Amino acid sequence: MSPLPSSQPYRIHQFYDKGLAHASYAVLSDRQMAVIDPGRDPQPYYDFADEHDARIVAVIETHPHADFVSSHLEIARETGATIYVSELVRAAYPHQAFDEGSRISLGQIELHAINTPGHSPDSICVLLIDEFANTRAIFTGDTLFVGDVGRPDLREDEAVGGHKREELAGLMFDSTREKLMTLPGATKVYPAHGPGSLCGKTTSPDLDSTIGKELKTNYALQPMSREEFVRVLLEDQPFVPKYFGRDVQLNKQGAPAFEDSVRAVPRLLPGTELTPGVLVIDTRPAAQFRQGHLPGAVNLMDGGKFETWLGSIVGPREPFYLVADSQIGLDTVIRKAAKIGYETNIKGALLTPRELPATAPSVAVEQVRQHPEQFTIVDIRNRAEARQPLFEGALLIPLPELRERVQEIPHDKPVLIHCAGGYRSAAGASIVQAALPAGTPVYDLGEAVNEFQKQAVH
Repeated sequence: MSPLPSSQPYRIHQFYDKGLAHASYAVLSDRQMAVIDPGRDPQPYYDFADEHDARIVAVIETHPHADFVSSHLEIARETGATIYVSELVRAAYPHQAFDEGSRISLGQIELHAINTPGHSPDSICVLLIDEFANTRAIFTGDTLFVGDVGRPDLREDEAVGGHKREELAGLMFDSTREKLMTLPGATKVYPAHGPGSLCGKTTSPDLDSTIGKELKTNYALQPMSREEFVRVLLEDQPFVPKYFGRDVQLNKQGAPAFEDSVRAVPRLLPGTELTPGVLVIDTRPAAQFRQGHLPGAVNLMDGGKFETWLGSIVGPREPFYLVADSQIGLDTVIRKAAKIGYETNIKGALLTPRELPATAPSVAVEQVRQHPEQFTIVDIRNRAEARQPLFEGALLIPLPELRERVQEIPHDKPVLIHCAGGYRSAAGASIVQAALPAGTPVYDLGEAVNEFQKQAVH
């Protein structure tokens, strides 16, 4: 993000976590700093404050996040900063209510709260007002993204409030029309998420925008009735990972310190016997996994979306072991697990054992091309992706549902698993291999799926 001109009495800095498509912010004025929607690791915010000889005086939560764990409580305890959050959150940690009419003085500027329910009933946005009382920027949390608005279907479970999606979608209509769309067109828009976030559906690759641009290009801000808005917003929303509800609750309570939690994960010595029946998550590349792995292990490779898929496959209170090839690799995946609050689920982290008795066969791509009918083909893409099937008669079971539905897969023929690019199918094939009767051949089409996609296009 380009810094604002030095002549202005404030600075905005965006921190972006690509793995979670999460954007957080530092707002700096006269060596006072506010942090908005921080991620789990507080160190980048401390470093930024030190670099600018600033003191963190405020931490603002736009809502209790579902897709990551926030470090708001840890930052407040470490720095003495005040946490600001809507009183509707009913937060269990020490905080200052921050709702419509509330304002924070920060150097030469002010930060004003506006209530914008829709993504959640307790969402706020934060206006940056300069020294001349001009509205310069708005931090929109999960209310307004670039090219989208936040999904309204994450608070239906009774554990997170029991709010109906239709009700929240209607509130989103009101929030956008009555609050956001009335702001000056030049107001900069800084959302909490970018492309790939599961908190929206059509998010742009741009990481910031303006109200004027959004009024022209954002589908959700175009003229339509309230009823049409609700219908359009609710259709084609992505799946909801298993961990989302738990993270909402954890963020309402306030999470323990990041580094302390990471250090508390048990590191197992070589040869340690693992508890039978506990899930093993093997984070090595698929080719290594196929050559040898622990029986029943799930091959969830360390990659760009590891956190999301970990929290989509593994239940929020389910214990598991983590396997990696190096201490650095192990530390990386532990930290990624901690970003969604799953470090407390890790029963043990270990380097790849010497004895890896289970193997997985490699697929003969030419046989699949010539005789797909010889396989039971399972498509583990999401439903929206799978509208254009790659194989006639394929069984659609999206990866987040696979462990619960694996017994639906016939095993009278070899089973072939495919996704859209090869990452998910490695996990899917390992799940199916562990669940179906011994001796059932289970193949991962892997990256070869790209050849079939090209054929489907042509």
